[in-house]
Amino acid sequence: MSKEANEISSAPITPRPVAPVAHEQQQPPVSCPPSQYNSPSLSRSPLLEAAVPAANHHGGTEDVEGAGAIVPSKTPKGARTPLGIRTPRMSLTPRFLTPLGSPVRKALKATRLDPEDAWLPITESRNGNKYYAAFHTLCSGIGIQALVLPVAFTILGWTWGIICLTVTFIWQLYTLYLLIHLHENIETGVRYSRYMQLFSFTFGERTANLLGLFPIMYLSGGNCVALIVIGGSTSKLFFQIVCGATCTAKPLTTVEWFLVFTCCAVMLSLLPNLNSIAGVSLIGAITAVAYCTMMWVVSVTEGRLPGVSYDPVRRGSEVARVFDVLNALGIIAFAFRGHNLILEIQATMPSSEKHPSHVPMWRGVKVSYTLIACCLFPIAIGGYWAYGHLIPANGGMLAAIYAFHSKDVSQFILGLMSLFVVVNAMSSFQIYGMPMFDHMESKYTSRKKQPLPWWLRCISRAMFGFGCFFIAVAIPFLGSVAGLIGGIALPVTLVYPCWMWLKVKKPKKYGVSWWVNWVLGVLGMGLTGLLIAAGLYVVIDTGIKVSFFKPH
Repeated sequence: MSKEANEISSAPITPRPVAPVAHEQQQPPVSCPPSQYNSPSLSRSPLLEAAVPAANHHGGTEDVEGAGAIVPSKTPKGARTPLGIRTPRMSLTPRFLTPLGSPVRKALKATRLDPEDAWLPITESRNGNKYYAAFHTLCSGIGIQALVLPVAFTILGWTWGIICLTVTFIWQLYTLYLLIHLHENIETGVRYSRYMQLFSFTFGERTANLLGLFPIMYLSGGNCVALIVIGGSTSKLFFQIVCGATCTAKPLTTVEWFLVFTCCAVMLSLLPNLNSIAGVSLIGAITAVAYCTMMWVVSVTEGRLPGVSYDPVRRGSEVARVFDVLNALGIIAFAFRGHNLILEIQATMPSSEKHPSHVPMWRGVKVSYTLIACCLFPIAIGGYWAYGHLIPANGGMLAAIYAFHSKDVSQFILGLMSLFVVVNAMSSFQIYGMPMFDHMESKYTSRKKQPLPWWLRCISRAMFGFGCFFIAVAIPFLGSVAGLIGGIALPVTLVYPCWMWLKVKKPKKYGVSWWVNWVLGVLGMGLTGLLIAAGLYVVIDTGIKVSFFKPH
């Protein structure tokens, strides 16, 4: 009896007589099935190793017919057809593969030749789950931008403020859904683990670098700079509250508080990959929900301020009023963030043909955005009800509480609120900095064809953190042009996912999906143009107070 060939099968084989063969045939390597597409580097999968002939195991080539023994099969354990009646497989294509198998195998072969994903921090670990996805999404989705939502209501009023906030929330949740389902391409079998990878595949590398590179990098690096400013200034405020009016300790300067916050953030950034900071994201998510809830509860409990008015603010000429409305729309649009991280978060999950990653990812996103809605809507509505047109334009809810209720609310509540803001800023720094770490390390791995050493990883991340600190100190007026830069980055959230869906999925022309994505894409680009124009108008009309190395 001849040695039978190894095979992968999902159905029993019809018994057939086996003709005796004088000599064994060496079997070529077995391809990896799509069900093994869980590892970031397929070259480490045991099914990709070549099957070793039995002769190598016995020290030479022997005629097994004379030995009277059957060589054990390498097929995985389980229910199997008896060895004596199995049919040798001459084709290398597994029987369970559908016509989809050919492009999937091509994708697997391409991935097998590129082991860099196993070296980079985003895809180094793929054991994430829906809970990790909820932690990361919630931590990155709530920020200090949400605290200025009541400012938008002072211009739009009750009706249009609630309508615009609701429409924007539904819009960005829909684009999140598109991105999650674009992560895995069924036709090619490829996972797009980064926003720029998907953008380059859809529109080409040249267009991606022209339209996508700057806004995506700004949403990561720019947010890290803003988080240093917020975390450092709030740390100073927290110290003043804890120390009290009678404190004799010499307070640190604003720059020194920026440095303290940066040092803590850099130490925390030494965690190796995105999955390793899941606990950090959980803490950041808890503190974000906590300080948002505390702010609107304190504001509503203390009641409306005397002389509060809810009439929309109208000032200056008609042109100025139009740009005020656009600025309010920009405040609402910028309150929702994190779309540039959604593919990276999904890349930390295992995925297979039977268990695609978009299922647990969407579950985690639904939970996290339910909590986000429970934070943002009360902040906007409760804050506007309590302060009306008196709410400070700079700082929003945080500044309003300290301005109007610093003597009414206990110092413990104010200090705890400030501490939560600092902890959330430090946690958000980690997840927004991870795409930048990944981008920097990819330059090394693509050239050296080996993972980045641990000591060089520490140096590169420290350089990034202190680089953000330098920008925060050197250009403190960066917030004056934030509206202009934010308008440039808005398509990443509201526009590009719709166009990528049209390009990749190719929905039926003039169908519902086709119309919805085209309308949202064109409307989003129009809004982007108006917001950029409004940002330029504000810069020209109000001017920029340039003060290098003099943060307030």
